Formats: sequence, C-alpha cells, structure tokens
Amino acid sequence: MKSLFLIFCSLVSLTTTAADLKILPETIHLAGPEAIQHVLVLRTEGEAFTGEESSAELSLAPAGVAELRDGVLRARSNGKTVLTAKVGDAVTTREITVANFDDPFAWSFQNHVMPVLTRQGCNMGACHGAVAGKGGFRLSLLGYDPPADFYRMTREARGRRVEPLAPARSLLLTKPTMATPHKGGKRLDPRSREYRILAEWIAGGAPAPSSREAAVVSISVDPPLSILKKGARQRLLVTAHYDDGSRLDVTDWARFASADETVAIVDESGSAEVIGYGEGAVTALFSSKVAIARVRSPFPNAIPDELFTAAPRRNFIDELVLVQLRQLNLQPSGRCSDGDFVRRAFLDTIGKLPTVDETRAFLADTSPDKRNHLIEALLQREEFVDYWSYRFSDIFLVNGGILRPAAVKAYYEWIRGGVAENRPWDEMVREVVTAKGISTENGATNFYAVHQDPETLAENTAQAFLSLSIGCAKCHDHPLEKWSNDQYYAFANLFSRVRAKGWGGDARNGDGIRTLYVEPRGDLIQPRTGKPQIPAPLDGEPLDPDASGDRREALADWLVAPDNPYFARSITNRIWAAYFGRGLVEPVDDLRASNPASNEPLLDALTAHLVKSDFDLKALMRVILTSETYQRGGEVLSENRDDTQYLSRHQPRRLMAEVLHDAIADVTGVTVVFDQVALSDGSTQKTDFYEEGTRALELYDSAVESYFLTTFGRNDREITCECERSNQPSMIQVLHLANGDTLNGKLASDDGIVAKLLAEKADDARIVEEACLATLSRPPTEHERSGFLKMLGSAGEGGRRAAVEDLFWALMTSREFLFQH
Repeated sequence: MKSLFLIFCSLVSLTTTAADLKILPETIHLAGPEAIQHVLVLRTEGEAFTGEESSAELSLAPAGVAELRDGVLRARSNGKTVLTAKVGDAVTTREITVANFDDPFAWSFQNHVMPVLTRQGCNMGACHGAVAGKGGFRLSLLGYDPPADFYRMTREARGRRVEPLAPARSLLLTKPTMATPHKGGKRLDPRSREYRILAEWIAGGAPAPSSREAAVVSISVDPPLSILKKGARQRLLVTAHYDDGSRLDVTDWARFASADETVAIVDESGSAEVIGYGEGAVTALFSSKVAIARVRSPFPNAIPDELFTAAPRRNFIDELVLVQLRQLNLQPSGRCSDGDFVRRAFLDTIGKLPTVDETRAFLADTSPDKRNHLIEALLQREEFVDYWSYRFSDIFLVNGGILRPAAVKAYYEWIRGGVAENRPWDEMVREVVTAKGISTENGATNFYAVHQDPETLAENTAQAFLSLSIGCAKCHDHPLEKWSNDQYYAFANLFSRVRAKGWGGDARNGDGIRTLYVEPRGDLIQPRTGKPQIPAPLDGEPLDPDASGDRREALADWLVAPDNPYFARSITNRIWAAYFGRGLVEPVDDLRASNPASNEPLLDALTAHLVKSDFDLKALMRVILTSETYQRGGEVLSENRDDTQYLSRHQPRRLMAEVLHDAIADVTGVTVVFDQVALSDGSTQKTDFYEEGTRALELYDSAVESYFLTTFGRNDREITCECERSNQPSMIQVLHLANGDTLNGKLASDDGIVAKLLAEKADDARIVEEACLATLSRPPTEHERSGFLKMLGSAGEGGRRAAVEDLFWALMTSREFLFQH
C-alpha cells in the first residue's frame, strides 16, 4: 500500500505547468442592479494557487451584461456573459450570470448598512461601540444588536442622525465625512459606494431591520490555499452565504487579520503579503462569521525527494509530518540517541528521570524493539498515574484556596482513580459535567464548587473541555469569533438549575461537605432582553425550556459526542502539547476558528484516532511515543535551522516546575517536606497532610507553599487557562539555582548523593560516570570525562567533597539537565 507521502509525490508529478490559470470565485452570479463581484486571475499548480496574475488580459463577451472595472464586475442587464483571461498562450474562462436586474431594490439595514458602519470602525470598542458610546451616540459592539442600533440611530438625538427628507444633512453622513466636526476623524468618502448605500437607505425612509431579511449562515475566502514565495502579495475575496441560498461579495466589508504574522501580514483591504516562511493563515470576519485562507511559503532549501521517500515512518503521524516537511522544504533530522530517548520518554510520560540503573539497562539492551518495550512499561507505571493526575488537576482546578481539605482530597482522588483505571476521557468529562451528590463522596461534584454561577460554569466548561474562550460573548457578540451574546446565555442557561447546600465559613474550616443537586425549574435571564434565553449547547439544538429534567444530561451528550468538532480535538491538542512542548494549535487551549493548527491534517488524524479508540488517552500517547516524529533528534541542520513548529527536529524546552523539582530531589537523594498551605487571604496554614518524601507531582493541591514551584511557573489553578503555567526561563530562576537552597542545600546534605558516593569511597571515574547517568541519562563524552577527572584529581583530599558538589552543580545547572531535549 502506498504511503501518503508517495501518493502526495504522485499527485505533484501529475500537476500541470505554472502557466495554468483560473478565475475566482468559481461561481459568479450577480443578483440585482447593485450586485458587484471582485474577481481574481490566479496561476495554479494542481489544486494550489501560486499567485495572482496581474498581467492578464481580461474581456467580456457578449458585452452589455456586466461591466469590469478595476477588477470588479458590476451588473448591467439580465443575461449571461463570459469572462476570459489570457496570459501568453494560457487562457481560462468563467461564466457570469446576471438576474433580477430590473427588480425593485432597497438597501437593507442589517445586510448593508450595519456592515458599512462596522467596516468604517464606527461600532468598534474605541468608538461608538464602547460601553458608554462616544459623544452621546452608542452602538452595539460590531453590530451584534441591530434592533437597538436602529432605534438609537433613528429615534435618538431628536432624529437628527437620520433625515430622510434631506439625507445629506443626516449626522450619519455629515460626521464621518467631516462635513461637521467629528472626533473620530474622516471615515467615509462622499464619492464612495458606502456613502451611497447610507444615503440611499436614508432617502428610502430608513427602513427597520426585518426578520424576513436573509441571514448570513457562513462565509468563505478565496483562494483557500496559496503557495507563494517570500515577498509575494495575494488579494483575498470574501463571500457571504445566506439562509435563502443567495451569495454576496462582502470583500469590501470584511475585516482581516493574520493568524501568524511571521509568515504573512494582511492589510484592511484583504491584500496579504508574505514576509517569511512556513504555514500561515489569514482570517476574514464578517457578521460574526469566520473563515480562513491558508498561505504557504516554502523555505528556500533544495532537498531531493529521495530523502523524504527514504525517511523512516512508523505510523500516520510520520506520514503526515513528512508530507508537510516536503511541502515546506524542511529536512528532517535523524533519530535521537538511546540516551536522549530514554530521558525524553521518562520525563514526558511519567514526569521522572530514569534512575542510573534504568538508564544503564536500556543503553545496554540490544533488542531492536526495546523502545517499544520501554513505552509500554512507562504507560503501566504508578508514576504515570501520579504525573497525569497532576496534569489533569490543572484542567479541573484542584485548588485548596477554594476547596476544603476533605473536598480537595475527594476531588483529586476522583481524578486519580480515573487515570489509574484508564477511564475514557469522554466518560470522565460526562461524570464531572453531570455530577450530583456529596462533595466528599463524589469528588467530581467539586467542579461545581470551583465554579459556582451559571456564567462561570459555562465559560470554564467551554475552556476546559472544548478549548474555547467564550467570555467576551457575555457582554456582546465575540469580536474575533462566531459566538454570539445569545449563544452565551443559551449555553449558560444549561447550568441555571444547579444548586448546592452546605459549606459555610472560610475555605480552610468546616468539614468540607457540600451537597450538589438540580432543581426542576429555574432559568438564567438574558440581560439584553430581560427574558430567559432558550437553553442550548454551542451550535447545538435548543432544549425544551419547560422540561423538568437535568439539562446537563443533554449538555453531556452533545459535549462528548464523537462528531463534536471541539471536544476530541481539544484533549488531543493538550496531549500532543505535553509531549512536544507546544500544541498543533497554540495557545494550546485556544481552538477558535481563526487560530488554525500548524498541521491541520495531522490534528484531524490524531483526533480521529482518539475517537476510534473510544477516547483512550493511553492509545493516543502510544501512537505519539512510537512515532519517528517523537523520536526525532534535536540536531540542527542548515535545512531546518529556522523551523520552530513543523517537527523537522525536536525542540528543546525547559522542564515544568514540578518535574524539575522532583528531578533535583531524585538526583540528590534529598526530599522536601510540604507542610504549609497558602490561604485565599494571603496567609499560610500548617498542614501534616503530606508525608515526608512526597514528590511535587504527588501534591493534590496547587495551594501548597513552595518557593521553587512558584519561581519556576507552577499553575496556580485559579482560572482554566494554560497561560497560568509558565515554562519560560527567567533571571530569578538562574539566581535561585546558583545561590538558593534547593540545589546547593541538597548537594551539601549529609543524606545526599555526594555524601553517599564519598562514604562508599567511589573513585573519580565512577563518580563522573554516575553523575552523568543520573543527571543527563547518558555516559560522559570523552571530553567531559577527561575534564571532570582532571577537576576532581586536582582538588586534593581536603577539597574533594567541594569538587564533587561542584561536579553535580555544574551538571544540574546545565541546559541539558534543565531542558527536555
């Protein structure tokens, strides 16, 4: 069976020459006398567009049906005509249909006037879309409330904003054209089409928005994929699709943004410019609908196809990564060493360094499938449960600053029990979303103690399990996403009947018992309308508002459904990020449509794999760990030097705070006592909950005091956001390792590794060997060995201990120890 890469190469070989042309959009239908359509003539290679052909000769035949001026078609009479584009010997055509040209026409408030005002920035947050408006005139942000905007526009200010008998005197026209003073400056040209739309709408009596008007259901962007060289420009077209089947060119009214400005930038007219290399995307936003156009800019490397054809591959991950590397001209680095692999697999899978004996055994093993055996062993270890319970506790926000000790214990043990049983992710999420009962008996109910009001529950459920941030839609339609204010309150209303009793007093007192139950009645009021919003999942079917059942059951059904476009994708991206240091989507918990993955086919395939395996997270981890992509080395080649996200080589990253803390304790042999808990009022309280020898990854609670964990960016679990954790190096961290007690005190301890080696009278060679194996999971290089032996040999008997401490200190403050690689 052919690999995906070979299929890709065969498709490339069948493509036609760069001189092939195509006119976009694919369908051109001009409906009504005011219809327009921007057109593009593009070069093509196979299914991809390789740039705009500005030198094309354009002609229309027969004439009189449409007019072409400055790249824009305008209707002139009913009928059909053909647009022909010619460049040299290459010719392409597109049929154009004009209909309803003689029909009566009036501009629509919702579909024409509001887009014009939005495009001019009138209802942005910095202008009249602010909460208090500007200059006594307030509009809804980005036009999310057309009826209210119409009222303010036509009824307030004694009607002076709109004057149908003298449209040119309307403030709606005189202000943005600066005919009268306007603090917002000139926003509208009196000669523009947009001015004419507003003026003719006013002259027509300023008709109100109507429920009979067609509504936008989606938008699309052309070309969907452009393969361009650095420095090239590409115009983009945006088409709105309406619920009556009609289409409208809204390029002039759409707003554009680049998803990755290191690859491409875009101006307000939708003209993108490639400024770097890689996979970029441009986002178009119109009427709260979002679409993207991809821009690919291959790196300027010359790499033979044979290198990719011969590259090793273990599963579909490698196939899809190699396809993208070929498309981007990035050469994959070779396989990592056994020393790198054993350290990497241990740290990423169980959050722990291999011991000296484990490293020696793996390096000495000559069996060809030893890496697979190690992967299976790691997935079954007790430390696996500790590590992933801790990571999932970040998502579920196990926080003793909010929960009582008994509730913290129950909540954590519920999470740990799920990990230990390898409970499918959809089952765990269903359990927590529909939880009821006593907080100390059913730990999952504590999700509703961390988040208590319907709005917060809605926001954190979306963030934790869908990687969607919907908080902006609480006050208005989301300015950068498709979520509306009504959708927000419909989603939040699913939680409006959840109630709890018990738990008086502060967070550290009381017995921690809280009973969660559901009332048969109750609704959340939508502040904008003063009425309850019919409960519904995001983009889901509405529920019967009068039904007495637990609405969360319907929510859970929708949430964990295999065809939910966010649920499986969200946890897949989180797991991937845990193994590679960054998600295929970054930030890892930001799956908005305007933030595409660096490799969409790969994320789709990984998500499908998780669903097919019934949400078995170990199965997902296994396919990642066994891939050649994960086992790729970190060697920097001239052909992949500039790659930071396309997986041509392994990217180093600093160890997360808890893993680094435990690594230092494991190497030195000196543990820490966790006996203080931070309270929400800033004070601390002594606790004997954790036994001596407890590892950082075994802590239930993010409120446990630790200067080291705080300094190195522990997640405080105050909000559901990956931004709460930081793996970025800082000068404070450097100073702490250089001068603090965490490392120096442990190396000086009489119970530590240095004292142990000296008590065993280990010779210098053994000390150097064990130090490198313990810290770096590899033997010393010859250069390191000779240098360290020289240092130890010159220390003398009186300075031997200090020299051994210096040896370990040097290794444990090195980038190779502090970073995963």
